[in-house]
Amino acid sequence: MRQVRVHGPGDVRLDDVDDPGRPGPRDAVLAPAACGICGTDVGYVRLGGLAGPGPEPMALGHEVAGVVVEVGSDVSTVSPGDRVTVNPTARGNMIGNGGPAGGLADLLVVRDAAAGQSLHLVPDELPLDLAALAEPLGVGMHAADQTELRPGERVAVFGAGPIGLAAIASLADRGITDIVAVDRSPTRLERATMLGASAALRVGEDDVWGSLADRHGTTPLMGIPQAATDVFIEASGASTVLDQVIGSARPGARLVVVALHRRDVPVSFLDVLMRELTIRGSMEYPEDFTRMVRLLGRTDLSAMISDRFAFDDAIDALALADAGTSAGKVLVEIDG
Repeated sequence: MRQVRVHGPGDVRLDDVDDPGRPGPRDAVLAPAACGICGTDVGYVRLGGLAGPGPEPMALGHEVAGVVVEVGSDVSTVSPGDRVTVNPTARGNMIGNGGPAGGLADLLVVRDAAAGQSLHLVPDELPLDLAALAEPLGVGMHAADQTELRPGERVAVFGAGPIGLAAIASLADRGITDIVAVDRSPTRLERATMLGASAALRVGEDDVWGSLADRHGTTPLMGIPQAATDVFIEASGASTVLDQVIGSARPGARLVVVALHRRDVPVSFLDVLMRELTIRGSMEYPEDFTRMVRLLGRTDLSAMISDRFAFDDAIDALALADAGTSAGKVLVEIDG
Protein backbone atom coordinates (compact mmCIF):
# COMPACT_ATOMS: atom_id res chain seq x y z
CA MET A 1 0.00 0.00 0.00
CA ARG A 2 0.97 3.68 -0.22
CA GLN A 3 1.80 5.78 2.83
CA VAL A 4 3.13 9.32 3.25
CA ARG A 5 6.15 9.29 5.58
CA VAL A 6 8.76 11.77 6.77
CA HIS A 7 12.31 10.45 6.39
CA GLY A 8 14.21 13.53 7.58
CA PRO A 9 14.07 17.33 7.63
CA GLY A 10 12.36 18.41 4.42
CA ASP A 11 12.31 14.82 3.17
CA VAL A 12 8.73 13.55 2.83
CA ARG A 13 7.80 10.74 0.44
CA LEU A 14 4.87 8.69 -0.78
CA ASP A 15 6.23 5.24 0.02
CA ASP A 16 5.20 1.73 -0.91
CA VAL A 17 4.93 -0.21 2.35
CA ASP A 18 3.52 -3.55 3.49
CA ASP A 19 -0.22 -3.82 4.10
CA PRO A 20 -1.03 -3.85 7.82
CA GLY A 21 -2.56 -7.35 7.72
CA ARG A 22 -5.46 -8.60 9.81
CA PRO A 23 -6.49 -6.49 12.82
CA GLY A 24 -5.90 -7.66 16.37
CA PRO A 25 -8.92 -8.61 18.51
CA ARG A 26 -9.49 -5.03 19.71
CA ASP A 27 -8.37 -3.24 16.53
CA ALA A 28 -9.98 -2.03 13.30
CA VAL A 29 -8.69 -1.42 9.80
CA LEU A 30 -9.93 1.67 8.00
CA ALA A 31 -9.73 2.67 4.33
CA PRO A 32 -9.23 6.45 4.50
CA ALA A 33 -11.32 8.40 2.00
CA ALA A 34 -10.02 11.88 2.80
CA CYS A 35 -7.30 13.37 4.98
CA GLY A 36 -6.64 17.03 5.67
CA ILE A 37 -3.21 18.62 5.76
CA CYS A 38 -2.44 20.49 8.97
CA GLY A 39 0.16 23.06 9.91
CA THR A 40 1.40 20.46 12.36
CA ASP A 41 2.14 18.16 9.41
CA VAL A 42 4.19 20.94 7.86
CA GLY A 43 6.10 21.29 11.11
CA TYR A 44 6.84 17.57 11.21
CA VAL A 45 8.23 17.72 7.68
CA ARG A 46 10.46 20.67 8.54
CA LEU A 47 11.77 18.97 11.69
CA GLY A 48 12.06 15.52 10.14
CA GLY A 49 9.60 13.97 12.58
CA LEU A 50 7.86 14.61 15.88
CA ALA A 51 10.87 16.30 17.46
CA GLY A 52 13.49 15.60 14.83
CA PRO A 53 14.53 12.53 12.85
CA GLY A 54 13.70 9.20 14.46
CA PRO A 55 14.92 5.65 13.87
CA GLU A 56 11.98 4.99 11.51
CA PRO A 57 10.19 7.21 8.99
CA MET A 58 7.20 8.96 10.58
CA ALA A 59 3.73 8.36 9.13
CA LEU A 60 1.68 11.50 8.50
CA GLY A 61 -2.05 12.28 8.48
CA HIS A 62 -4.34 12.84 11.44
CA GLU A 63 -7.44 14.56 9.95
CA VAL A 64 -9.06 11.40 8.66
CA ALA A 65 -12.43 10.01 7.59
CA GLY A 66 -13.06 6.75 5.78
CA VAL A 67 -14.76 3.36 5.69
CA VAL A 68 -14.18 0.46 8.08
CA VAL A 69 -12.75 -2.52 6.21
CA GLU A 70 -12.30 -5.10 8.97
CA VAL A 71 -12.62 -5.29 12.75
CA GLY A 72 -11.23 -7.59 15.43
CA SER A 73 -13.36 -10.08 17.31
CA ASP A 74 -13.77 -7.81 20.36
CA VAL A 75 -14.90 -4.73 18.42
CA SER A 76 -18.64 -4.07 18.61
CA THR A 77 -18.81 -0.29 18.26
CA VAL A 78 -18.22 -0.27 14.49
CA SER A 79 -18.63 -2.81 11.68
CA PRO A 80 -17.18 -3.30 8.20
CA GLY A 81 -18.77 -0.80 5.82
CA ASP A 82 -19.36 1.85 8.48
CA ARG A 83 -18.44 5.40 7.54
CA VAL A 84 -16.36 6.96 10.33
CA THR A 85 -14.18 9.84 11.35
CA VAL A 86 -11.12 9.37 13.55
CA ASN A 87 -10.03 10.83 16.86
CA PRO A 88 -6.29 10.46 16.21
CA THR A 89 -5.06 10.85 19.78
CA ALA A 90 -7.58 8.64 21.59
CA ARG A 91 -6.28 5.53 23.39
CA GLY A 92 -2.73 6.77 22.91
CA ASN A 93 -2.75 5.98 19.18
CA MET A 94 -1.25 9.35 18.17
CA ILE A 95 -2.22 8.65 14.57
CA GLY A 96 -0.08 10.84 12.30
CA ASN A 97 1.43 12.44 15.41
CA GLY A 98 4.37 10.18 16.13
CA GLY A 99 2.47 6.89 16.38
CA PRO A 100 3.15 3.95 14.05
CA ALA A 101 0.21 4.71 11.73
CA GLY A 102 -0.97 7.71 9.73
CA GLY A 103 -4.08 8.59 7.81
CA LEU A 104 -2.31 9.52 4.58
CA ALA A 105 -2.35 5.89 3.55
CA ASP A 106 -4.46 3.38 1.66
CA LEU A 107 -5.14 1.50 4.91
CA LEU A 108 -5.03 2.61 8.53
CA VAL A 109 -4.92 0.37 11.62
CA VAL A 110 -6.70 1.91 14.61
CA ARG A 111 -5.55 0.21 17.79
CA ASP A 112 -8.00 -0.48 20.62
CA ALA A 113 -11.00 0.56 18.53
CA ALA A 114 -13.02 -1.70 20.84
CA ALA A 115 -12.87 1.05 23.50
CA GLY A 116 -15.23 3.14 21.35
CA GLN A 117 -13.22 6.35 21.60
CA SER A 118 -11.28 6.46 18.33
CA LEU A 119 -13.85 5.85 15.58
CA HIS A 120 -17.09 7.81 15.35
CA LEU A 121 -19.94 7.07 12.98
CA VAL A 122 -20.68 9.57 10.20
CA PRO A 123 -24.30 9.98 9.05
CA ASP A 124 -25.01 8.88 5.49
CA GLU A 125 -25.90 12.41 4.40
CA LEU A 126 -22.47 13.80 5.43
CA PRO A 127 -19.83 13.37 2.69
CA LEU A 128 -16.59 11.84 3.93
CA ASP A 129 -14.52 14.76 2.65
CA LEU A 130 -16.44 17.03 5.01
CA ALA A 131 -16.29 14.45 7.80
CA ALA A 132 -12.49 14.75 7.59
CA LEU A 133 -12.94 18.30 8.91
CA ALA A 134 -14.04 16.95 12.30
CA GLU A 135 -10.53 17.00 13.77
CA PRO A 136 -9.57 20.59 12.84
CA LEU A 137 -13.12 21.68 13.65
CA GLY A 138 -12.58 20.20 17.11
CA VAL A 139 -9.47 22.33 17.65
CA GLY A 140 -11.38 25.50 16.79
CA MET A 141 -14.44 24.37 18.75
CA HIS A 142 -12.37 23.79 21.88
CA ALA A 143 -10.91 27.28 21.51
CA ALA A 144 -14.46 28.63 21.30
CA ASP A 145 -15.31 26.66 24.45
CA GLN A 146 -12.31 28.13 26.27
CA THR A 147 -13.58 31.67 25.68
CA GLU A 148 -16.66 30.99 27.82
CA LEU A 149 -18.29 33.59 25.58
CA ARG A 150 -21.73 34.75 26.69
CA PRO A 151 -24.61 36.01 24.50
CA GLY A 152 -24.07 39.65 23.59
CA GLU A 153 -20.31 39.56 24.06
CA ARG A 154 -17.99 40.64 21.27
CA VAL A 155 -15.07 38.62 19.93
CA ALA A 156 -12.16 39.16 17.57
CA VAL A 157 -10.50 36.13 15.95
CA PHE A 158 -6.96 36.81 14.76
CA GLY A 159 -6.06 34.40 11.97
CA ALA A 160 -8.59 33.06 9.46
CA GLY A 161 -6.78 29.87 8.59
CA PRO A 162 -8.54 26.53 9.17
CA ILE A 163 -8.46 26.73 12.98
CA GLY A 164 -9.62 30.34 13.10
CA LEU A 165 -12.39 29.47 10.64
CA ALA A 166 -13.39 26.51 12.80
CA ALA A 167 -13.57 28.76 15.86
CA ILE A 168 -15.69 31.27 13.94
CA ALA A 169 -18.08 28.57 12.72
CA SER A 170 -18.36 27.14 16.24
CA LEU A 171 -19.15 30.55 17.76
CA ALA A 172 -21.69 31.35 15.06
CA ASP A 173 -23.36 27.98 15.62
CA ARG A 174 -23.97 28.84 19.27
CA GLY A 175 -25.57 32.19 18.45
CA ILE A 176 -22.68 34.63 18.84
CA THR A 177 -23.42 37.43 16.38
CA ASP A 178 -20.54 39.90 16.79
CA ILE A 179 -17.48 38.04 15.45
CA VAL A 180 -14.69 40.06 13.84
CA ALA A 181 -12.16 38.15 11.73
CA VAL A 182 -8.67 39.62 11.34
CA ASP A 183 -6.21 38.37 8.72
CA ARG A 184 -3.85 39.54 5.98
CA SER A 185 -5.55 37.54 3.23
CA PRO A 186 -8.75 38.83 1.61
CA THR A 187 -9.49 35.28 0.47
CA ARG A 188 -9.37 33.95 3.99
CA LEU A 189 -11.48 36.84 5.24
CA GLU A 190 -14.07 36.04 2.60
CA ARG A 191 -14.23 32.46 3.90
CA ALA A 192 -14.57 33.81 7.43
CA THR A 193 -17.66 35.84 6.53
CA MET A 194 -19.14 32.79 4.77
CA LEU A 195 -18.74 30.81 8.00
CA GLY A 196 -20.23 33.36 10.37
CA ALA A 197 -17.95 36.38 10.88
CA SER A 198 -19.98 39.58 11.00
CA ALA A 199 -17.01 41.79 10.05
CA ALA A 200 -13.59 41.34 8.50
CA LEU A 201 -10.46 43.45 9.02
CA ARG A 202 -7.45 43.16 6.74
CA VAL A 203 -4.07 43.60 8.38
CA GLY A 204 -1.99 46.12 6.45
CA GLU A 205 -5.03 47.89 5.01
CA ASP A 206 -7.41 48.45 7.91
CA ASP A 207 -6.72 50.16 11.21
CA VAL A 208 -7.45 47.02 13.22
CA TRP A 209 -7.61 48.52 16.70
CA GLY A 210 -9.34 51.69 15.58
CA SER A 211 -11.91 49.61 13.72
CA LEU A 212 -12.49 47.40 16.76
CA ALA A 213 -13.03 50.53 18.87
CA ASP A 214 -15.47 51.91 16.30
CA ARG A 215 -17.42 48.65 16.22
CA HIS A 216 -17.32 47.65 19.89
CA GLY A 217 -17.00 51.02 21.60
CA THR A 218 -14.31 51.82 24.16
CA THR A 219 -13.55 51.23 27.83
CA PRO A 220 -11.12 53.55 29.64
CA LEU A 221 -7.88 52.40 31.24
CA MET A 222 -6.40 55.20 33.37
CA GLY A 223 -8.39 57.61 31.22
CA ILE A 224 -7.17 56.18 27.91
CA PRO A 225 -9.87 54.54 25.75
CA GLN A 226 -9.33 50.88 24.81
CA ALA A 227 -11.37 48.87 22.32
CA ALA A 228 -14.16 47.23 24.33
CA THR A 229 -13.83 43.84 22.64
CA ASP A 230 -14.60 41.20 25.27
CA VAL A 231 -12.68 38.20 23.95
CA PHE A 232 -9.77 37.56 21.59
CA ILE A 233 -8.85 34.25 19.97
CA GLU A 234 -5.25 34.05 18.75
CA ALA A 235 -5.21 31.62 15.82
CA SER A 236 -2.61 33.33 13.64
CA GLY A 237 0.64 32.11 15.17
CA ALA A 238 2.08 35.64 14.94
CA SER A 239 3.84 36.77 18.12
CA THR A 240 3.01 40.40 17.30
CA VAL A 241 -0.68 39.61 17.78
CA LEU A 242 -0.09 38.48 21.35
CA ASP A 243 1.86 41.65 22.04
CA GLN A 244 -0.88 43.84 20.54
CA VAL A 245 -3.73 42.16 22.39
CA ILE A 246 -1.99 42.23 25.75
CA GLY A 247 -1.05 45.88 25.22
CA SER A 248 -4.39 47.03 23.83
CA ALA A 249 -7.21 44.95 25.36
CA ARG A 250 -9.78 46.50 27.66
CA PRO A 251 -9.66 45.79 31.40
CA GLY A 252 -11.10 42.37 32.14
CA ALA A 253 -10.78 41.06 28.58
CA ARG A 254 -10.07 37.38 27.86
CA LEU A 255 -7.50 35.95 25.48
CA VAL A 256 -7.49 32.35 24.23
CA VAL A 257 -4.34 31.14 22.49
CA VAL A 258 -4.92 28.23 20.09
CA ALA A 259 -2.16 28.90 17.54
CA LEU A 260 1.09 27.01 17.93
CA HIS A 261 3.89 29.40 18.93
CA ARG A 262 7.10 27.40 18.63
CA ARG A 263 9.30 30.20 19.97
CA ASP A 264 9.07 32.02 23.26
CA VAL A 265 7.04 35.23 23.16
CA PRO A 266 7.88 38.11 25.55
CA VAL A 267 4.88 39.07 27.68
CA SER A 268 4.34 42.34 29.55
CA PHE A 269 2.95 41.10 32.84
CA LEU A 270 2.58 44.71 33.87
CA ASP A 271 -0.07 44.99 31.15
CA VAL A 272 -1.61 41.67 32.20
CA LEU A 273 -1.79 42.95 35.79
CA MET A 274 -3.09 46.45 34.98
CA ARG A 275 -5.70 45.16 32.55
CA GLU A 276 -6.60 42.15 34.73
CA LEU A 277 -6.50 39.95 31.65
CA THR A 278 -7.42 36.28 31.57
CA ILE A 279 -5.14 34.28 29.26
CA ARG A 280 -5.98 30.65 28.48
CA GLY A 281 -4.40 28.08 26.23
CA SER A 282 -6.45 25.73 24.08
CA MET A 283 -5.17 22.28 23.10
CA GLU A 284 -6.86 19.56 21.04
CA TYR A 285 -10.60 18.91 21.13
CA PRO A 286 -13.75 18.84 23.26
CA GLU A 287 -14.06 15.70 25.36
CA ASP A 288 -17.04 14.58 23.27
CA PHE A 289 -15.64 14.10 19.74
CA THR A 290 -19.13 13.58 18.33
CA ARG A 291 -19.92 17.28 18.83
CA MET A 292 -17.95 18.06 15.68
CA VAL A 293 -19.77 15.41 13.68
CA ARG A 294 -23.11 16.86 14.77
CA LEU A 295 -22.07 20.39 13.80
CA LEU A 296 -20.87 19.18 10.39
CA GLY A 297 -24.23 17.48 9.96
CA ARG A 298 -26.27 20.66 10.52
CA THR A 299 -23.99 23.31 8.97
CA ASP A 300 -22.23 23.40 5.61
CA LEU A 301 -18.56 24.02 6.38
CA SER A 302 -17.29 23.24 2.88
CA ALA A 303 -16.01 26.82 2.64
CA MET A 304 -13.14 25.72 4.89
CA ILE A 305 -11.74 23.59 2.05
CA SER A 306 -9.71 25.60 -0.46
CA ASP A 307 -7.73 22.93 -2.32
CA ARG A 308 -8.13 19.23 -3.13
CA PHE A 309 -5.40 16.84 -4.23
CA ALA A 310 -5.39 13.24 -5.40
CA PHE A 311 -3.41 10.87 -3.20
CA ASP A 312 -0.67 10.55 -5.83
CA ASP A 313 -0.12 14.30 -5.41
CA ALA A 314 -0.03 14.30 -1.60
CA ILE A 315 3.51 15.71 -1.52
CA ASP A 316 2.29 18.68 -3.57
CA ALA A 317 -0.52 19.16 -1.05
CA LEU A 318 2.04 19.37 1.76
CA ALA A 319 4.11 21.85 -0.26
CA LEU A 320 1.08 24.10 -0.78
CA ALA A 321 0.26 24.02 2.94
CA ASP A 322 3.88 25.01 3.63
CA ALA A 323 3.90 27.87 1.14
CA GLY A 324 2.32 30.43 3.46
CA THR A 325 -0.38 31.25 0.93
CA SER A 326 -4.00 32.18 1.55
CA ALA A 327 -5.02 28.51 1.42
CA GLY A 328 -7.72 27.25 3.73
CA LYS A 329 -7.96 23.55 4.48
CA VAL A 330 -5.92 21.52 1.99
CA LEU A 331 -7.51 18.10 1.51
CA VAL A 332 -6.08 14.88 0.09
CA GLU A 333 -8.70 12.56 -1.42
CA ILE A 334 -7.66 8.92 -1.13
CA ASP A 335 -8.97 6.01 -3.18
CA GLY A 336 -8.82 3.62 -0.24
